[in-house]
Amino acid sequence: MEPLEITILGTSCSSPTAERNLSSTIVKYRGENLLFDCAEGTQRQIMKSNLSYMAINHIFLSHFHADHILGLPGLLATMNMYERDLELNIYGSKGIKQIVEKISPMPLENLCFKVNCIELKNGIVLKGDNFIVKAFELKHRGKCFGFFFKENDKKGEFQREKAISLGIPIGPMFSQLQKGKNIELNGKKITPEMVMDYDKGRKGRTVAIIVDTMLDLKNAKLIQDADLLIHEAVFTEDLRKRAFETKHSTAKDAAMLAKKANAKRLLFTHISSRYSDASVLEKEAKEIFENVQAARDLMKINLG
Repeated sequence: MEPLEITILGTSCSSPTAERNLSSTIVKYRGENLLFDCAEGTQRQIMKSNLSYMAINHIFLSHFHADHILGLPGLLATMNMYERDLELNIYGSKGIKQIVEKISPMPLENLCFKVNCIELKNGIVLKGDNFIVKAFELKHRGKCFGFFFKENDKKGEFQREKAISLGIPIGPMFSQLQKGKNIELNGKKITPEMVMDYDKGRKGRTVAIIVDTMLDLKNAKLIQDADLLIHEAVFTEDLRKRAFETKHSTAKDAAMLAKKANAKRLLFTHISSRYSDASVLEKEAKEIFENVQAARDLMKINLG
């Protein structure tokens, strides 16, 4: 199984603390490096995590509040200084190109690499060879999106030796059979069932990333059965009124969504700087959803 690695670059909300950088996350899978939000200090956090900022292919900005985008100018400048030659895709709400142009350290056309600015919409926003990323609108101040990474389902396991024993030459015919297509070889029809072990199929792994939102249980169906739900937990219940006023979530809100969505694991991020000890958030959430943990900066999760 290909590694699916999630790195939590930062976990703080609105302002950093001495222990926590502002929240952003990297999902790494099959050579693709997806950065979700680009807070102030992101590139330094990437360096500390032993990942490469030059390998980032896609940057998803949930919204345009300062604590989610102010790391972008420095990151673009560093990529340019080290003569990046790969294209970079940046996704955001309507007006994304104007925002990136405004905060870029130089005009985009003067960068040594191409930047593609892509407006987010509800539904699939990125379709890779082996995964997709969906976006969905959240309830926050202004346009804001959550994200759902889904690995393609594995329909079964290709039996290479069985295919060779049938005289199928190594090459394109293997691929066709793996895609479920029949082939013809020396006048004989060969079906996928003859070379595929469908008992070894499995559902693709999934990661949901939701920050800056009020509780909206309707989103549960969009992230159903998530292997990992990374969700903001800005406040404890005694500050529920404040959460409502600022359109943020409490720890219990996140737990309710995790339970409704039948998520396997809940990981808190985007935590208010008032909480030096996040265990109080975990304690409140566990009243509703047991498998919960407050993330730590530079924490890595490998979904096997």
